[in-house]
Amino acid sequence: MEFKDYYQILGVERSASAADIKKAYRKLARKYHPDVSKEADAAARMAEVNEANTVLSDPEKRAAYDALDRQAPHRAGQDFRPPPNWDAGFEFTGPPDGEGMDAAAFSDFFEQLFGRAAHAQRSQRGQHRSGAFAHDAATGAGPQQRGRDHHASIELDLRDAYHGADRTLSLRGARLDASGHLVNEERQLQVSIPKGVREGQLIRLGGQGGPGLGGAPAGDLFLEVRFKPDARWRAEDRDVYQSVTLAPWEAELGGPIQVQTPGGATVEVTVPPHWKPGRKLRLKERGIPAATPGDLYLELHVALPPATTEAQRQAYRALAQAFPQFQPRATAFTSSQGA
Repeated sequence: MEFKDYYQILGVERSASAADIKKAYRKLARKYHPDVSKEADAAARMAEVNEANTVLSDPEKRAAYDALDRQAPHRAGQDFRPPPNWDAGFEFTGPPDGEGMDAAAFSDFFEQLFGRAAHAQRSQRGQHRSGAFAHDAATGAGPQQRGRDHHASIELDLRDAYHGADRTLSLRGARLDASGHLVNEERQLQVSIPKGVREGQLIRLGGQGGPGLGGAPAGDLFLEVRFKPDARWRAEDRDVYQSVTLAPWEAELGGPIQVQTPGGATVEVTVPPHWKPGRKLRLKERGIPAATPGDLYLELHVALPPATTEAQRQAYRALAQAFPQFQPRATAFTSSQGA
């Protein structure tokens, strides 16, 4: 995936005001609009210009994009993968009913950064319309408009899914000041994380979105759950995969071992003898809790103890003498050929 330098695409400085961005966009739109342009690549250039304007004209998206560029600076066209959970804590205003969010109109770069949560938010919202107008005929009150929904991501430990949790969430947003320059803002919310949440699930906080107009209710805030990367385990839907390291004698001879699960319990499991690469042990219903819980899969790996003393080195020599016919390279070659 290529990094997109939206400022370069519009030809503006990173300190550009909202008026500067609007002026640059209009100039390029007149140049590349397919209805009037004679440029050979007008349609592709216009799509790039529209995408850059979508990000830089939105204070929240622009603030997040700027933060990403500081965190992982790249030049235009360089291969790019966003850091894990790069946008955790950024609050975005969702478009009403998904307008302007046709995935086909945007690059993979945009979709990776801004598309996923917005699409998920629309799906979750269902019939919950944001931006609908109403008029109170009885009182003669002016038009009312429900506040716009917002979305953000929340980064959790996998263990929070087993027990639930209360968290203080700091959300970063942005607005334009009177001169059209970007001003960062922050607010804090107390959030109750329900037991059994999954990666990608949306937690809805009613009334925590944008304010309503004319006495209409505020919009909602949708928090997309993401789990912090952890070398010990990972989740796939409600199933959890946990790495378990065995000593060589445990791997070959088998027998009982004790394992601490992500849920905090210590369980005894029996390792079958004659370990093989890729072997897993399934612990039924030890995954993420639910009416139908997921399973916990123990992925077995072998670790060799270091030989730091003469006695330990001698033990390895004795092991080599005990297995004179063992040919590890030949075994590896045979295994790879049969894979």
